[in-house]
Amino acid sequence: MQFDLTTKTLHFKKPARTSRGEYTLHEMVIVTATRDDGTVGRGECAPLPDLSCDRGEYGDLGHVRSLIDNAMASGDYAAYLRPYPALLFALESAINEANQLPLLYDTPFARGEAGIPTNGLVWMASYDDMLGQIKQKIANGFRCVKLKIGAIDWDDEIRLIEFIRSRFGRDELELRVDANGAFGPDDAMDKLNQLARYDIHSIEQPVRQGRWDLMAGLCRRSPLPIALDEELIGVNDLDGKRRLLDTINPQYIVIKPTLHGGMTGTCEWVDEARQRGIGSWMTSALESNIGLRNVALLAASVYGPDNDFPQGLGTGLLFTDNIPYGIELKGSKIYITQ
Repeated sequence: MQFDLTTKTLHFKKPARTSRGEYTLHEMVIVTATRDDGTVGRGECAPLPDLSCDRGEYGDLGHVRSLIDNAMASGDYAAYLRPYPALLFALESAINEANQLPLLYDTPFARGEAGIPTNGLVWMASYDDMLGQIKQKIANGFRCVKLKIGAIDWDDEIRLIEFIRSRFGRDELELRVDANGAFGPDDAMDKLNQLARYDIHSIEQPVRQGRWDLMAGLCRRSPLPIALDEELIGVNDLDGKRRLLDTINPQYIVIKPTLHGGMTGTCEWVDEARQRGIGSWMTSALESNIGLRNVALLAASVYGPDNDFPQGLGTGLLFTDNIPYGIELKGSKIYITQ
């Protein structure tokens, strides 16, 4: 199998804002795998600059080529690339597509027979902007909405949540929030108590990663379920995953293959979580349609055809110049179209 590398930059329609800052560009390396019979598969390597454990590793394509060559020569490329989750995800995606791996490509979703429900993502912005996003998501048929919180005035964010709940009860609309680590150790519990009044499904990463004791205490005492996200970054070996889950014991984990170990690491996280009664779901990490398609294929395989739990896969409309790749959001579900 031959591997080729190209780079591409995509542009966000408007800045994607989190409590850590904002993104205006999406830089990626596209890995193309070609079999001897000419069959081609592609994968996307796009670490997030201020977040991924392997950020800064892929600016030199010669270095990326060397990592791939050494990984393939090792006899276990997934093990070799554990420290490089973004590249591992890209290489796995390209190889699996070129080989049409049945585990991923022989599902109702992969055959275009079923869609995957996804949440409607509301980005941090001004109060009026976020309110407009919320109304549009609901009008588009989403029955699960996820709000990025932690970057505007807290009282305004509570007012937004009050607006939603005054019009849609928990049976009509599932509401998730993602703090991206914005809460401090002194105010986290108070904010969790305030949010609990509004029938919130879960909150992702209320405090910054790396404070296992603090997070474990919040998970024990929080009146609403806590999901780990950034906390999983850089925990690439199996023993480390087990220690983290046993120490913190969250209610959920949210898995992004680009950040959390590629497809191999994602499956490890899901398996270990299931053994402990911890729920999980998958989301994209702002990938183009190449990466998004592969996250969706993996989610369909891991969670099965009857899963109606919304995944975080509604990011394909973020870019002005996304790459067409046979995947499309229709209403509140994402579908393979090619």
